[in-house]
Amino acid sequence: MLWTGNLKSLLPQALRRIIRCNRLSISNTSGMAEGYKQANVVILHKSLADDFERFCHANKGPLPLLYRSQPGDWKCPSLSSDSDIRTDCLQYRLYEHGTFTRSLKSLKEYAEQLKDMVTFYLGCSFSFEKAQKNAGIKSIPVRNVEQKCNVSMYKTSVPCYSVSTFCCNLVVTMRPIPANKLEAAVLATSELEESHGAPVHIGNPGLLGIQDLSKPDYGDPVHLHPGDIPVFWACGVTGIEAIINCRDRGIIHLQHQEELLKSCLSISHAQSVLITTGFPTHFTYEPPEENDGPPGAFAIAAMLQALEKDVAIVTDQRAMSLNRKIMAEAVQLGILKRPIPLLSYQKESTDSALMFLCENGNCGRPRFDHLIAIERAGMAADGNYYNARKVNIKHLVDPIDDLFLAAKTIPGVATTGVGDGGNELGMGKVKDAVKKYIKNGDVIACDVEADFTIVAGVSNWGGYAIACALYILSTCEIHDRYLRKAVGFPQLSKKMVWLSALPSVTKEEKFLKALVQHGVRSGKTASLEMEVDGLPFYNTHSLMIEKLLQEVQQ
Repeated sequence: MLWTGNLKSLLPQALRRIIRCNRLSISNTSGMAEGYKQANVVILHKSLADDFERFCHANKGPLPLLYRSQPGDWKCPSLSSDSDIRTDCLQYRLYEHGTFTRSLKSLKEYAEQLKDMVTFYLGCSFSFEKAQKNAGIKSIPVRNVEQKCNVSMYKTSVPCYSVSTFCCNLVVTMRPIPANKLEAAVLATSELEESHGAPVHIGNPGLLGIQDLSKPDYGDPVHLHPGDIPVFWACGVTGIEAIINCRDRGIIHLQHQEELLKSCLSISHAQSVLITTGFPTHFTYEPPEENDGPPGAFAIAAMLQALEKDVAIVTDQRAMSLNRKIMAEAVQLGILKRPIPLLSYQKESTDSALMFLCENGNCGRPRFDHLIAIERAGMAADGNYYNARKVNIKHLVDPIDDLFLAAKTIPGVATTGVGDGGNELGMGKVKDAVKKYIKNGDVIACDVEADFTIVAGVSNWGGYAIACALYILSTCEIHDRYLRKAVGFPQLSKKMVWLSALPSVTKEEKFLKALVQHGVRSGKTASLEMEVDGLPFYNTHSLMIEKLLQEVQQ
């Protein structure tokens, strides 16, 4: 039997009991349990929880944080004494890798997964409806309740403050307010900061980038009465947009334990290292390269120079002129102490790769001890090269994959692949996971393996992490003795030289500006702005660099 009584006057405990029994045929709780707080709920894997909390604090308007649970805790003691987040919502929307997959009435079937999940309780505008109704001499009408529907919610063109992988535009609710009650509506909500506070906009929706009020992105259309003005409040659904746009994209499933450590241990023993980068994803532009890859590659090269190792870069013949300019910028900005050799590779015969890697093709005399690919287009199983959108860019890519394949036949030569989507050179080691968890993975997955695979939200971050890890290893007395085989004098006196070679916010900011000036674009958006893969440099990439440097200093 469905509940048909008065939901407005029910106490929250009673309403939750009715919901648990699945006795309501409605889809939202607007107008229910008047006078009590309601909450939007977001449940995330614990690996994303700290960044999402920072995202909430940075965007308190749409995402006022009421409570954050511990992993696996479905109670909310500071807000309710008897709640159970697995059963107390009318409906749960399940998103997998940024895509909505289905709706649920209960989370009980996800008991095992919830052990690693963190629940965020965020303020909701339904909480201020009672305050609106009681405002002024005459109450303010709540049109969506009158019309027995949900509020209208719209995506806007207003960007939120980005934090790490969370980056999206503001979502707003719209409530029609009679013109003579606008002041009362603003006053009634301005003090309720835990329920989004005062409106963010009144009037013309076009100024928010909203084209048609009759077509909300979430919720239901709410009709304006004659004399009504559309009034917009920040909305907690912003959290859903942040999750949809989150750069995780399923890459958490590609990670292997201790790959960074194993790779850097190998690199620390190398005397000569070859680096490759370059992903011409923007095939309609000139140059087609994206700006994820070169900063990470040069961060690694700078540390290798400081460690007095030989280092060279191999890239596409087509892009040699651009890379010479980038090299010159890196030296001028103080990222590199001096230019490093810039090479190209073409397959002219079956033994071309061995001739390139070894003196006279002799596997006993390799020119390089370690090969590193960072955000380098990788060959798929069908022999083609694909960007994330499944566009074949083979005509822009030289067969540098051959070098990684040949390296497997050369004793003592190791390889590392750094990527963020599974279509990068070296990601063949995790190709099964790429096909299962990454969008278009069945087509774009790189088929060429590296000995070590480093997966990052943005490939540049992986390059910064390698540079920082090499510094940490080099300043470790035990590792230093191991490298010297317990003979000779320690090299720790060079610590300040190594420290100065680390990436910094200032150096990377200047380098990214230089790349923009050379027409090298953001991977996700093709924008010529201070961003990489659609994420702004300031307060996202800059924070990641600061976080890595903090680890170095511990």
